[in-house]
Amino acid sequence: MVCTLTLSVLISGSAFSSTTIEFWQFWTDAQIKPVINEIVGDFEKANPDIKVNVTDLTWANGFEKIAIAFNSKSGPDVIELGADWVAQFADAGHLADMSENIKADKDNFHGWGLSTYKDKIYGFPWILGTRVIFANRDLLTKAGYDSTFNPVSFSDFKHAALKVGTLGKNIFGWGSNTAEKHRLYKKYLPFFWSYGARIFSDDGRYCVIASNYAVDALKLYKDLHDSCGYVANQRGIEDAFLDGKVGFILSGDWLLKRIEQENRKINFSTSLFPGKTFPGKSFLGGEILSINSASDKKEAALKFIKFLTLPANQVKFCQASRSSTPSSKTAGQNGYFTSNPHLVTFNKQIALSQHPPVDPDWVKIEDIIEKAVEEALFGKSNLVAEPLRAARHKIEELKKK
Repeated sequence: MVCTLTLSVLISGSAFSSTTIEFWQFWTDAQIKPVINEIVGDFEKANPDIKVNVTDLTWANGFEKIAIAFNSKSGPDVIELGADWVAQFADAGHLADMSENIKADKDNFHGWGLSTYKDKIYGFPWILGTRVIFANRDLLTKAGYDSTFNPVSFSDFKHAALKVGTLGKNIFGWGSNTAEKHRLYKKYLPFFWSYGARIFSDDGRYCVIASNYAVDALKLYKDLHDSCGYVANQRGIEDAFLDGKVGFILSGDWLLKRIEQENRKINFSTSLFPGKTFPGKSFLGGEILSINSASDKKEAALKFIKFLTLPANQVKFCQASRSSTPSSKTAGQNGYFTSNPHLVTFNKQIALSQHPPVDPDWVKIEDIIEKAVEEALFGKSNLVAEPLRAARHKIEELKKK
């Protein structure tokens, strides 16, 4: 049952003398954790009546720990959630409705759709992620393209990938994911969305994943995979790209960090994901800061969340992580981002990206979609419509339960 009490109702306007809030988060990297501690310290200095206890989680077991804490009514006041988890916890009534309390902030941040479930907002977008096209400029030059070329349409993209794929025995036009769980569907959905396909109808009553648009998108993905694809997991694709073997890959800003840290001397460019007509739509994900509906310290929790997401603090965080895109539009205009053409690409792509449905069953739906793409790419049949029709049937059966 969805919690119907709003955060604004639950927050009292009265001052409090001393409050301790619990914050659970996932950023434990040696370069990032000190910045988290610094921002927390700055908050406590600015708000001497509030103390923040920070608990670190890991992606290996963080979800289970959060679920157990929520179910036992012992969860933290502020919790960092992967966007895929918001609907599940909101539907169970564990997250406070923040809709009324963030109205003044909505126009200044990207990513609200990630935390919106049944027309209510259950979290503040913090750090976002998307994927853009990385291109090897040297391979494009050998294929006859000049330094200004970037693919803006699927036609341009496919033609260029095929030409690069003819350059030599160990040269490939496109990095194509193998059947890697939680990865493969993120490579297909940008093609899917850019063709105009949808998973559900506008009213949410029907699964439309097997539309002609979806079939055309999977045909293109399979054509690239079969004709010029270097097939490996995400790390393997990136290795091959950095070794000069692949013309185009779809990857995130973590690859920029890797190129910098490994001092890779690769001549590359980044560009927006193409589409039938320019531009296309890439995949949007992110980290969400939510408030426990059972917390009795919601006022302090909200104040802390708004401090964490201040533009200056987001810039500080992203500079430390070297692989994050801020939700704050103001932060994205900071010189750290605007002086780097690749970070400019990522910031532009964030505004041109789409997220999966905010659905309590999304993890199961994701698996169904991923297996359909896997069947189309690696199965015995060359047909792509049948796996999508089978996926539609499975999703429809899931939603009937």
